[in-house]
Amino acid sequence: MVIIKDVLESSFIDYPKKISLVIFTAGCNFRCHYCHNPELVEPELPFMSEEKTLKKIESKKDWIDGVVITGGEPTLHADLPEFIKKIKEMGLMVKLDTNGTNPEMIRKLMEEELIDYIAMDVKAPLEEYSKVTSVKIDESLIKKSIELIKNSGIEYEFRTTILPKLLKEEDIIKIGYLLNGAKLLALQTFKNKKTLDSEYKTQKSYLQPQMEHFSRVIKPFVKTVITR
Repeated sequence: MVIIKDVLESSFIDYPKKISLVIFTAGCNFRCHYCHNPELVEPELPFMSEEKTLKKIESKKDWIDGVVITGGEPTLHADLPEFIKKIKEMGLMVKLDTNGTNPEMIRKLMEEELIDYIAMDVKAPLEEYSKVTSVKIDESLIKKSIELIKNSGIEYEFRTTILPKLLKEEDIIKIGYLLNGAKLLALQTFKNKKTLDSEYKTQKSYLQPQMEHFSRVIKPFVKTVITR
């Protein structure tokens, strides 16, 4: 069973060029200090049942183009493929947001043609992942997911949230090497309104001119770079 914390019934920004319903799954295996959805990292009751969520999607399917499954980290849920199959049976497109720590789940979803768009967060250069995510991870899993996505043939984007405390220009260049040849990278400005680590509510963001500079720095590695 996929554990669902909340649903956003209508979004114009979470699925590029689509109107979508957004599902927020509960739980995450990262503890990123700047996480803007801290209530999903170690979620508390109440949760929404799959049945209630699917009924909500059914009621909205004539008004939306697709469904975004985000988190938390959706690929932690073993029953995710079966859940998505039920959404696809309604004739809707599916976008998955992931942190890339479960390449085998990503592979399965792709092989079964269950996702139409995938967005993966690339947190840092591989050697800095533990610092940024506050957990020890197998860095090879991140690399596997990146290569899977780049060669998948489906629409995709990579995303990196940049803040001065954690990422400098040299880190952006290293991320460029990691993503070399990718089609799309979104550089995201850190927002401190809501964070997992309360200390980060006082952290500053890079200004737009600095974000544009980082965009130019990484452009040789990635076909298209956008800032958000």
